[in-house]
Parts: sequence; C-alpha cells; structure tokens
Amino acid sequence: MTTEVFAKRHIGIQENDLETMFETIGVATLDQLISETIPDDIRLKNRLDLPKAMSEHEFLTHIQELAEKNKVFKSYIGLGYHESITPSVIKRNILENPGWYTAYTPYQAEIAQGRLEALLNFQTMVCDLTGMELANASLLDESTAAAEAMSMLFDVRSRDQKKNKVLKFFVSEEILPQTLSLLQTRSTPLGIELVVGNHEEFAFGTDFFGAMLQYPGKYGQIYDYTEFVSKANDNDIKVAVAADILSLVMLKAPGEFGVDVVVGSTQRFGIPLGYGGPHAAFFATKETYKRSIPGRIIGLTKDVDGKPALRMALQTREQHIKRDKATSNICTSQVLLAVMAGMYAVYHGPKGLSYIAEQLHHKTRTLSQSLESIGFKQLNTSFFDTLKFRVSDSDKLRSLAEAKEINLNYVDRQTVTLSLNEAVDEKDIKALIACFAELDGKNEDAMTVQSGKDVIPDSLKRDTPFLENEVFNSYHSETELMRYIKKLERKDLSLNHSMISLGSCTMKLNAATEMLPLSMARWANIHPFVPLNQVEGYQTVLKELAKDLSTITGFAATSLQPNSGAQGEYAGLMVIRAYHESRNEGHRNICIIPASAHGTNPASAVMAGMQVIVTKTDEKGNIDVADLEEKVKHHSDNLAALMVTYPSTHGVFESSIKHITKLIHDHGGQVYMDGANMNAQVGLTNPATIGADVCHLNLHKTFAIPHGGGGPGVGPICVAEQLVPFLPGNPIIKTGGDKAITAISAAPWGSSLVCLISYGYIKMLGEEGLTQSTKIAILNANYLKERLNGKFDVLYSGERGRAAHEMIVDCRPFKQNGIEVTDIAKRLMDYGFHAPTVSFPVAGTLMIEPTESESLNELDRFCDAMLSIREEIYATSPDDPNNVLKNAPHTMGMVTNDTWNFPYSRQQAAFPLSYVSQNKFWPSVRRVDDAYGDRNLICSCVPIEAYAEVE
Repeated sequence: MTTEVFAKRHIGIQENDLETMFETIGVATLDQLISETIPDDIRLKNRLDLPKAMSEHEFLTHIQELAEKNKVFKSYIGLGYHESITPSVIKRNILENPGWYTAYTPYQAEIAQGRLEALLNFQTMVCDLTGMELANASLLDESTAAAEAMSMLFDVRSRDQKKNKVLKFFVSEEILPQTLSLLQTRSTPLGIELVVGNHEEFAFGTDFFGAMLQYPGKYGQIYDYTEFVSKANDNDIKVAVAADILSLVMLKAPGEFGVDVVVGSTQRFGIPLGYGGPHAAFFATKETYKRSIPGRIIGLTKDVDGKPALRMALQTREQHIKRDKATSNICTSQVLLAVMAGMYAVYHGPKGLSYIAEQLHHKTRTLSQSLESIGFKQLNTSFFDTLKFRVSDSDKLRSLAEAKEINLNYVDRQTVTLSLNEAVDEKDIKALIACFAELDGKNEDAMTVQSGKDVIPDSLKRDTPFLENEVFNSYHSETELMRYIKKLERKDLSLNHSMISLGSCTMKLNAATEMLPLSMARWANIHPFVPLNQVEGYQTVLKELAKDLSTITGFAATSLQPNSGAQGEYAGLMVIRAYHESRNEGHRNICIIPASAHGTNPASAVMAGMQVIVTKTDEKGNIDVADLEEKVKHHSDNLAALMVTYPSTHGVFESSIKHITKLIHDHGGQVYMDGANMNAQVGLTNPATIGADVCHLNLHKTFAIPHGGGGPGVGPICVAEQLVPFLPGNPIIKTGGDKAITAISAAPWGSSLVCLISYGYIKMLGEEGLTQSTKIAILNANYLKERLNGKFDVLYSGERGRAAHEMIVDCRPFKQNGIEVTDIAKRLMDYGFHAPTVSFPVAGTLMIEPTESESLNELDRFCDAMLSIREEIYATSPDDPNNVLKNAPHTMGMVTNDTWNFPYSRQQAAFPLSYVSQNKFWPSVRRVDDAYGDRNLICSCVPIEAYAEVE
C-alpha cells in the first residue's frame, strides 16, 4: 500500500477484495462492470484534465500556504456579518467532531434524539429573542430567509387580496443590500411587485399584501416600528422584520410590535465569518402560519410507551408530497450551524448573552462619544452596535484604515459606517480613533469613557425575560457543557458508528484532512465583503474549485453561490429563464419533469415562474420517451426546460438520454440535469456529454462536504457556454456573468468556508482517484444488489441488469406478512444501522446507496443485517403484530426491564447477530408517534409539566 496516496484512504475497498466481489457480481474486471452499467455512447473518451493528486501532507502544506495569502483585517463592515467568538468547547466538541458533522437529516427520529434536542434548543432561543410563537430549525442565510418570508406572506394573502390580485410588497430602504437583491430575484417570477421606499413615508393602501423592515436598519439606526405595524395590520398588510439576533438581547422583541414574521442570521452566536458562510438563518412566525412555514420544525411527541420523544413535525410540508404545490423548495437547512448557535446560547445563558450585548453596546457608545469629541458627526440617533459618521473624504479614510489593517463600510464619499462586534477590545477602539484622527489631523488620544443620555429609548428597550428554560441555565462551565454535548451525541447514529446507505444522499467519508482547514483562523475569520486584494488565498481556492467542477461536468463555467442543492436547482432554472428572455423568448415557461424526480424539482420550477408538466416513467423506471415526445411537441412553442436526474432516481443509466436531450433542444428548450447522482458520473461521463445545458452539484454529496445532521449544503451550478453570461451576481462584490441575474444567496460565493472541503477532496484524489471512486461506488452497489438477490427484489436495473450507484429494493410484497417498509427501517436500528431512504421515489421501498468509502466488511455487515431481517419477516403473520419488527426499535430500557412480555428473546431483540454486541448502538426512544405530535404541536423547550402532559 502506498501510504501517501489519499485515494487508498478514501476508498474502502482494498485490492484483495475485488476478486470476491467480481465473483459475486459475475464479472471478470471492474471495467467490464462499468461497460455493462454505463451506455458506451456517453462514456468519456479522454481523461479529466485535472492536476496530479496531492498527498494529505502535501495538501495541508498547500492549504496553509494559501491561507497565508489571506489578510485577516479587523472588519467593521457589518451588513449582517460580524466577527464572533466560537467557544472552544463548542468548536472542539461539535464543529470538529464527526459524531455531529457526519449525521444525516433526522428522518429516523429514534436514532437522532440528540440532534433533535439541540435543534429544539435553537428554536426556543429564537422564539424567546424574537417574541414569536413558532420557529423553524434554521434556513440558509438571512437574505434567503427574508425571501422565504415574502413568499409565505404572498401565499397566505386573504381571499379578497388573491381575488383582487394584490401583488405589491413594500421593502424598507433600510434593508440590507444583499437581501434586497434576493427579494428581487424571488419576486419577479412570482409576479410580486416590489416597492422600495422610506417606511416613515409609506402610504398604507389596499394594493399591498406585505412589507419588510430591517431592525436595526442597515446602517445601524434603530426605529420604533410600533405605529407602522399597527397601520399595516389595519390595512391587512402583513409585516416581516429582518432582525439582528444579538441586538434583541437589549431591544424590544419584534413580536411585541405585532409583526407576522421575524428572520435573521445566528452567525453572531459563535459561528465563524467564513467569507460568507455557512451560517444558520432563523425564521420565526405566528402559530397561525404553522402549515405554511418553510423548512423543518422540530416538535415534541411521544413514543409507543407514551414517553416524550422529538421528531420533525408537520412533514406534510416536505416537497416530495406537495411537489409543484409547495411554496418553498427548501430541502437542506443549516443544522450543524444551528446546533452550534443553540449551544452558544446554552453555554452563555441569559446572563452571559446580556453581558456580551451590554459590553458591545458600551464599547459602541464609547467609540461614538470619542469620535464626536474630536469633531466627527455621528448620524444615528439611536443605535446598538453600528455607527454612521459624516467624514471629509472616505477614500482617504479607506487608505488610512487599510494601512492599519481595518475595514469599514464606505457608503459614499462623505459617509462611513462601522459595526463593532463581540471580539472588539480597548486596543481596537483606540486604533479606530487613531484612524479617524489622522484623517483630519486631530489628537488621537481622545478615548472617552461613555456617559450621558441613553441612546436606546425606553420604549425600545427589552423588558421581557428570555431563555428561562432550565437548559439555558445549567451548563455554564466547560465541564458541564462538554458532558451535555456528549450526552446528546450518544443519542445520534452518525457515520462514525456505521454505514449510512441512503440512496440519493451519498453519505461518504468526510476526511479529517479535508475538514481541518475550517478551524484555521485565516480561513474562518474573513468578512464576505472585504476587498478582493485581501483574499488572494480564498480567491485561488474558489476559482480553482469552480474550474475543476467545470472540467468534471464538461461545462464552460461554474457559480459557487447557491448554498444548497435546492438553491442550485432554482439558480439553474433562473439562468435558463434569463437566457430565453435575452432571445426575446420570455414566453417559454413550460418545464417538463419526470414523475420520479425529487420533489424539490417541481417546487423550484414553480418558484422560477414555470408551469410544470409531468412526464411518465415506464415499467423499467426510465422516462417514457413516447409520452415525453408527445408532451414536447404539444408544448413546443413554450417549452423552457426539461429537468432530468441522471442516472435516474431509480438508479439506472437510461440509454435514451442523448435522444431525450436532443428532442428538447430541437424544440427550443434547455436541459437542466439534477446532480444528485453525480457520484455515478465523475470521470466516466458528464452532464455535457449527455447533452445537458446546466446542472447543479451537491457538494454535500458527491464532493464530501458533511451533511451535518441536515446541513450545511452547497449546490453550485455549472453551465454551457450560452448560459455563462447569466450566472448570478451580488450587489456588493461583483460576481457572475455580463448579464448576471440578481443574487441567489446573500454572500458573493455562498458558503465559502466549506468549499475548502470539496477543494481538498478533488485536489487529493486527482483524476485517477475521482474516477476510481466512481467505479467503486458502482461496484459496491452491484455487490449489494447481488448479495440481496433472491431475498429482496430490486425494482429497476439497466439493460444489462446492472445498478448505477444506488438501487431500489421493493418491500411491498412483505405486506402479506403484515410488515411495512417502516418496520424494516426501524428494525435496522437494532442491527446498528441507519435505514436507507424510505419510500422515495417509490412508496413501500428502500433506496440503497453504499458509496465508495465503505469497506467490504461493512457492506457484508449491512447485507447480513438485511438478510437476517428477511428471515424474521418469514416468521411474521399479519394476524399477530406482536413481533420483533413491529416492536422495533428496542431500547435499553425495554431490554433491561424486569418485565418482558414479548414472544421472542431479549437477545433476538437487541443482539440479533453476533457483531452487534461488539459495538451496540441503543436507540434512546421507542418508535415515535408522528401523528400525535402534529395534532399537539409543541416546538420549543417547555416546562416539565408539558412533558408530563405528553406522557
């Protein structure tokens, strides 16, 4: 074994395993299997043009050298981003801990209780600080959360407003510029008319359905919105507020104004700047809107024993159910970051947060008075942490400031703002004073201890308590918080315990070497709006990553801005929309989507202003070409796009794909390829070769960014030459093409920090390692398929009987034994495994994807578990539901209870195969009751009496 070759560490299958696997599958070589899986006409003729692979040691040296090219100035730019301090106990035990960052979305609640509790803490924190009744478990960033608020308020318009086509939405000119850009992006395809203006001069009329305010304003002024909201309510205008969460520790909660939605970012709660992300946004609203709130909500329910349990509530909002009726395409959230922000509140508690906010405000007042004392006019009459000064020459000030390694926000030639943060100390304040003093030749030794009148009016001071729940008042020492975090971690099954074989989700190794740069200060502590000459290291990484992704997909250019897969879908369709409009074909609005597509596809199409036409799939799981041809010809004049997943969601490389893409092009449409299954393509074929025009990539799937329990995700889009001009821009830092569409996410390059992971993944694997990873992913899937053959039916396979990198196992025949697919999913927990994807894309099935990073031993363990469960199914009867599958999962409390009233042994329940006892994972609750929780919605930490009510 060559120890410095990263591919040998990433790929789980060893050379001496291959013969056994080939024999099981019935092939002589790996290349034979690939030729029987991928149609010859779409195979790449040449190798990918990528640099030679680096070793792990070489990469760490390389990434450190690039980091040194980043200049980490003290940034007071603000605009929604502020340096914060990540407590070391949170950094080490969550951010750097695979027990937290490799977990999957908590669809299987019984083995995700720790993460769910951490998210419930987050929701409670948000509800307390915003004064709202209900919060979700995070969104992607503040600006996209604001856009989701606008969309939700548009959807819940009154009957009369819908009847009278009320389409206007007022946006305060105090809104953050990147948020305004997002609102413009989202409003246009929906037909919403944005009206931007001064909220103090707004004339409330019946032609508006909603309004968006910023609190405090973008340059720091704090406004009292009481009267505005009251007038809005009188006119049936619903109000959303984008709020700074740390300011809410001291300021009146927006909920007390009577607003309908409060959004914002929790980046200030211990999350690194990361050149723009990832950061967990929050979205809080009234319980009235619980059926319309975007994203995921964590709620309290009970298990079959009546004991309290947590799970994702109201899952009927998910797009795979609502599809084109969904009002949001949100799929990934920011769970890992939400967990960190929630733990920041747990660690500091209400007193600690108050101290942080009060100290920050004290320092801001000190700076304000100091600069005013040497002649600078401060324009904000009421502020929390942001000051706005009139200066003689902002260009000269910029030169002076940058020479002292300080970044400010330069509004115009005579105006500058500066936002202080948690990390500011006395030395920093003196440096700021010296900078301003030098501008006008003043005495820089002018720091004055603040005194005088309060700058926050009594009417806007917070007078309501927050974070009163026990969890926020118990873990303030590092020892206690470390143990609390560990207690929660032990309740969650992650990749550091066993394989997570989720089809469509590609839960592969997230290598430690790829993750290490996230903790380096020169990557973590950079504001997204700093001048480009300060981020040479970041720009090198982002440009190289975009170039490599373009090479891998065969396309001309890449935008890294979309910060989730669903955002990538939306961005791709918006680029197609702009392309058609540029050709005077804006009438093209028909988007054809196969019935098997992921539910975010139709949701994204509707958000992009397109009409969804569903095309059938045949009995083999392929697109029904005859049906497609009929629909394409019928809609030829208005055809905008086809959305296609390749290989298909059914795990098949469809041989007709080039015919399909040509058909779309012949009728004037563009082809969008969903990149969810790119792990079966890299190095062997690509979207350009099959005839696509744009694809999104899930960097949190194929390119090794960890799922983080449900986020972060990154969903860049790669495009053909004709679409390059329309790649998304940013209102502050120029990105995108010559005819760029408005922003897709708040930061210019989206979640830049975690792009370092995918950069490392590609650089360390190189062309050979990437291609071999794809081959082994396909090998592993076909090995599982053959090992399960005869006991489980695989629904679809290619023309030569092969699976792609995933397959669908049909569990519907077991209904004759009284067994549902859910029973198998829950029973797998007793064997130490997370279930594969349940009932998608076909109800009553499991979609299994093993990935390339699992060993043969782990694949065999999973197969042994599945085959053992199959034997258990044989022994069940629909007349007797008291069996080992229906009662799964089995908790430690059950197995150690003095009473055992089951017709099978404790050993069969908890240790069904010998390997289980060597590394037993205990589900912490029994099977949860989802329906009960939805009927009795409790989505924040509550007094113990509420738990007693659940029992």
